[in-house]
Amino acid sequence: MQKSEKERVVAELTERLQGADTLIVADYRGLTVTQIAELRGKLYEHGARFSVVKNSLTKRAAESAGIEPLLALLEGPTAIAFLESDGDPVAVAKALDDAVRTETITLKGGLLDGAEIGADDIKQLAKLPPAETLRAQLVGAVAGPVTAVVGLFAAPMRELVGVIDARIRQLEEQGESAEPPPEEPQAEAEPAVEEEAPSEEPATEEPAAEEPAAEAEPEQADEEPAPEPEQESQEGEEQ
Repeated sequence: MQKSEKERVVAELTERLQGADTLIVADYRGLTVTQIAELRGKLYEHGARFSVVKNSLTKRAAESAGIEPLLALLEGPTAIAFLESDGDPVAVAKALDDAVRTETITLKGGLLDGAEIGADDIKQLAKLPPAETLRAQLVGAVAGPVTAVVGLFAAPMRELVGVIDARIRQLEEQGESAEPPPEEPQAEAEPAVEEEAPSEEPATEEPAAEEPAAEAEPEQADEEPAPEPEQESQEGEEQ
């Protein structure tokens, strides 16, 4: 490889290292060219680019990018899975761990959101549910404003557990302080019943007021015919 070509490769690797907060380094010596291509395709589906690199050039790129932890991993045949910004680290770890199970590659370590991780950490990452499933579970388990949920999903993977614990504690504190409010609707319901009661009382009094008027008429009718017998008795006396 000519010097100009080496400089180009170093510059390209430096740029990729600076743009990838998450990457996984593996020893690919058990893979054939066909298997490398198949694994590269699987990782690409999950947002990662799998590249076979030359250790000497990658070390220069790591030094230029300021990624010192990577230097210790650059021994033997090396391939690096660079995650894009929208990549799924869990799915990438699963794909690489599956390759380890077939004894075709060996995991070395890498970076997760800029933090150094080892081979065991990658295996633990591979055991997590897929990102979509994990997000669906969090939506159902975490109750809160949309802004809080968005912030939760945006948190780095290594801070996820701490954010969930903090949110649960916050919800418990809010639950204790929010107990009195449910009594307010009961106080508002009582006046509504008292306002309806007076409107029914006049309706029961109106029929009672009409009864005395109906009884007065017969009493006047009985008094008028009373004098007639007295006139007949007077006429009899005169005769």
